[in-house]
Amino acid sequence: MNMEFKRKLPIPAEIKEMYPVSEEGIRAKKFNDQELYKIFTGQSDKFLLVIGPCSAAREDAVVDYVTRLAKVQEAVKEKLVLVPRVYTNKPRTTGEGYKGMLHQPNPNQNPDMLKGLIAIRKLHMRVLNETGFSCADEMLYPENHRYLSDLLSYVAIGARSVEDQLHRLTASGLDIPVGMKNPTSGDISVMMNAIKAAQNSHTFIYRGWEVTSGGNPLTHAILRGYVDRQGHSSPNYHYEDLILLYDAYQKSNLLNPGVIVDTNHSNSGKKYLEQIRIAKEALHSTRHNDEVKKLVEGGDAILLQKVGYSIPKKDGKIIFYFLNDHHNMTCSSDFGRFDYVKNFIDFVIQYRFSHNLTEISKEDIKFLITTFIQNNKALLVSN
Repeated sequence: MNMEFKRKLPIPAEIKEMYPVSEEGIRAKKFNDQELYKIFTGQSDKFLLVIGPCSAAREDAVVDYVTRLAKVQEAVKEKLVLVPRVYTNKPRTTGEGYKGMLHQPNPNQNPDMLKGLIAIRKLHMRVLNETGFSCADEMLYPENHRYLSDLLSYVAIGARSVEDQLHRLTASGLDIPVGMKNPTSGDISVMMNAIKAAQNSHTFIYRGWEVTSGGNPLTHAILRGYVDRQGHSSPNYHYEDLILLYDAYQKSNLLNPGVIVDTNHSNSGKKYLEQIRIAKEALHSTRHNDEVKKLVEGGDAILLQKVGYSIPKKDGKIIFYFLNDHHNMTCSSDFGRFDYVKNFIDFVIQYRFSHNLTEISKEDIKFLITTFIQNNKALLVSN
């Protein structure tokens, strides 16, 4: 084999013993799990919103974001259940680029999987202990799920992993909701087969053990759009798409039919400002048809996130504007309203094009924020 076996890593039980969950954290996760169970089994009329940045690269920024999100949860608790996205793995289509905190807890240093395992566990523990949120993470590596199994309340399986046998079988052994995304081709039969596999019991090899899963009745669909043969993004969140999914569920006899509408990825063409409109359209569809209303459980949103500007590679990370990385940017924590944030991002876009910039540096960002605040003090006061 063309591999270098560098060292044997601690098993999940050993990492959990080193970094145990507090009693308060255990109670908070149990409560959150029950809330989600009620939503997916139809015992609650609340909607689920899985929300947050595309990936978690810095502990302090994540905790700051989720702390503010906790205040939002309190304000909307009668209608919505929020589950923060704390995605510590990044699937890479070509294998190149930053693969997430698991691989590189410090983006400016070489990969270190042991430090990464500890870093992602400590991150999820801190979020749970300080905010009461047990979060969502993507199950990119099924064998690694047990390192976080006592901390997560939701798991997503991505468009490139949904056809994988081990992902499906591992999902069948989890006791929390697992969202299966449609593949990038848009073929919902692949997603439906994944849900069916995950809802059934299986005997298979997992982490060196022969195991038998019990089947996961909370496995469900995520519609994330698709890419056509020409490489163009196409949506699948419209009313007609939801009806097609409802019909597919009717033919399948699956338990707890449900769907999360992903307002980003190919549904928005990664145009982040479209996410609010997409969420509104999905909600409108539920008001138009009772079957769709029963089907739609909520949404997956990456709101107020702007990804497109990368710092030169020598700095080794991407700046996420405002809510996700405000510690490094003067005054950005003062931004309170979406329209104000939108105005700033429009200002940045105009600056980039007027100066013919393909990338925006950290110095540019600081200059832009300072200039924008000075020019919009009256608007800031009104917000």
